[in-house]
Amino acid sequence: MPLAYAALVLIGFVWGSNYIFIKIATAVIDPMQVVFLRVAAGFLPLFLAAWSRGLLDRAHLRHLPHFAVMSVLATSFYYYGFVAGTAQLPSAVAGLLGGAIPIVTFLTSLVFLRSERPNGLMAAGVATGFVGIVLTARPWEAGATIAPAGVAWVLAGTASVGVSFVYARRFLSPLGLSPLTLATWQTGLALATLAVLTDYEGMSVIFAQPRALLALVLGLGVAGTGLAYLIYYFILQRLGAVGASGATYMPAVVAVAIGAAVGEPITALEILALGLILGGVALIQAGSRRVVRG
Repeated sequence: MPLAYAALVLIGFVWGSNYIFIKIATAVIDPMQVVFLRVAAGFLPLFLAAWSRGLLDRAHLRHLPHFAVMSVLATSFYYYGFVAGTAQLPSAVAGLLGGAIPIVTFLTSLVFLRSERPNGLMAAGVATGFVGIVLTARPWEAGATIAPAGVAWVLAGTASVGVSFVYARRFLSPLGLSPLTLATWQTGLALATLAVLTDYEGMSVIFAQPRALLALVLGLGVAGTGLAYLIYYFILQRLGAVGASGATYMPAVVAVAIGAAVGEPITALEILALGLILGGVALIQAGSRRVVRG
């Protein structure tokens, strides 16, 4: 179990840094192009690793519908929502909004995962985190400082990946396939879909921008996609859907820290929202440990 929590921290740092990499990449090319190149960069090392270890088999094709659903929920649509939204928001604000993922996971678990039914501590954690999300979005300001469209896109991506945690736990974890196999099929199908949907006009300009290219290929692709999926499935198997979803709160801390470091204005409201989100993390994780002990 200590290894699972170490992985929880690691993926928090990987996901938390994604927001600033998105800002850098979308300053050069459009969001769909960023998503396509990100998935392509993440898929290649996953495929090579899975193929070299003999973890890809034709027998897996019978699970193709589940892989396809996950490719949309946890890759293509999820990534597009976050990229399109973050392009319109400060990276710290986008990172805080990403903390809504456990709320969706909590509600979906109530319906579909009876064996992981959340308890009162988890519910309190979700409620506390939700207040932090509302303070971050600031709906009462109606676009004065926070773009509503950006908020909507990040929350759409948040809802998508939140549902994916529960879907994977119910339909993929019981298959007994390795994390590398699952991640490879998922990203491969997403790449095929994105290859059809992406408009390639003007995309080559990023190859003349080394900073943006490195942020996209290494930051978002290799680390933020390939490595992140391996860690994601490992945590899911060890901690369960609700416990693993706690990792999605941690990037908020990293995103705010990076935002402050690059000169984004961090007000008392963001600090309060961050404190509420951290409180939600503590409550959700305490509730998750209680379920495991029970």
